[in-house]
Order: sequence, then structure tokens, then C-alpha cells
Amino acid sequence: MATPLEIIEKKKNEAIERLGAKVSQSTTKINVGMATCEIAAGSRNAMAVFRDAIDSGDIEGVVLGQKGCAGRCYLEPTVEIFVPGETPYKYGKVDAERAKEILQRHLKNGEVIQEWLI
Repeated sequence: MATPLEIIEKKKNEAIERLGAKVSQSTTKINVGMATCEIAAGSRNAMAVFRDAIDSGDIEGVVLGQKGCAGRCYLEPTVEIFVPGETPYKYGKVDAERAKEILQRHLKNGEVIQEWLI
């Protein structure tokens, strides 16, 4: 019989597999929270930073999307990063400046910004 911890670990791995199936094997995906509450918190500014970087060719192989409310208003705006073969990352309180740092440090240099993860 599996322990509770083993059951949780199995469910976590299944969820990661399901999320991974939604994204191409070679495509990084960025989801910016665009629910009303996240827009009020400034998510359009973060979205613009990512969109401009993609449109200008500053980053390649990235798909930009939107996500709904996750019920964590105190952490908004939130941004999810899905990199093929890696655990999904979720950043909190992502304003335009943090979005620029995420672009440079995480997406270009592969450095996960631990202190901003939620």
C-alpha cells in the first residue's frame, strides 16, 4: 500500500505530465495572469514586456498565453513559465521590471529566480 507521501508524489508527477502535454516538446510557454484582478494589479505591463520581446525577436521559441485567476490576489500579477523537460515555474508580483528580469535571467540565461517563485 502506498504511503500518503507516495500518493501525493504520484499525483504531482501526473499533473506535470498533463501540463507538459499541452506544450510542444520544443516550445517554452509563458502564461500571464489576465483575469480582472490580475489586470487591476498591473499584469498588462508584464504581458507587454513579454510580447515586445517575442515580437522583436529578442527571444525565440516562446509562446505567450494568458491564464485565469488562481485565487492568490496578494501575489498578483502572476506569470507561469513552462520549459520543456522542466517543472513548471510560477512567479509572483510580476511587474514590468520583474518581467524584464525574468526574460534576461530565466528565459535567456536559464537562471530560475528562486526568491520570486510561488
